[in-house]
Amino acid sequence: MHTFFVAGTDTDVGKTIVSKLIIRQLNAKFGATLGIKPVSAGCELTPEGLRNEDALILQNESAIKVPYEVINPIAFEPAIAPHIAAQLVNKGITLDDLQKCLARASTYEPKYLLIEGAGGWRLPLNNEGLFLSDFVKDSKIKVILVVGMKLGCLNHAILSYQAILEDGLECVGWVANHLSADMPYLQENKETLLKTLGCPLIAEVPYQGGTNSTDDISTMHVNASFLQVFS
Repeated sequence: MHTFFVAGTDTDVGKTIVSKLIIRQLNAKFGATLGIKPVSAGCELTPEGLRNEDALILQNESAIKVPYEVINPIAFEPAIAPHIAAQLVNKGITLDDLQKCLARASTYEPKYLLIEGAGGWRLPLNNEGLFLSDFVKDSKIKVILVVGMKLGCLNHAILSYQAILEDGLECVGWVANHLSADMPYLQENKETLLKTLGCPLIAEVPYQGGTNSTDDISTMHVNASFLQVFS
């Protein structure tokens, strides 16, 4: 089983979009994919329980079909930081909770397990110093970094990349998600990241017609390094 953690340089940079499109690429070439989102906030209360839009997308795209609870076992209704949402309902989040999520997903024996993060790299999970990145570090999972191409992306991308390395992890590639049609000096920003980040640009998601809906975005341009990362 090949396991990857999809991290973002910030919230709303397109982690779900990229995860969805990576899963589609892998399904077309290899099959046996499973995408999970262990922690989510901003869920809708349904007759089946709390459901997160991003997690539902991963469930729908995955080649291996599993119950929702395997995809997203830690879910909160308020669209706020998970550790604050957890406090509101008197529920703690532990490293063991996350490891159980990984173990349960692994029992379905996917060839590729894609784990979507929440927020940025240093997302707090409780007030005792636990971060979502601690789970990735403890599990020694390879990281794919999603960079939302916008003003400020250089600082966010470089700091995130450095933090991943300082945690002793391998950032195997980054994906440029274009968030607008007219980012000033887009090419210059991209060139800076190509020179600064010590991992390949494996894919780009072009700006697609003014929509930021995850359902409507369906195009991703992959580079040769994409197959190298996932082979």
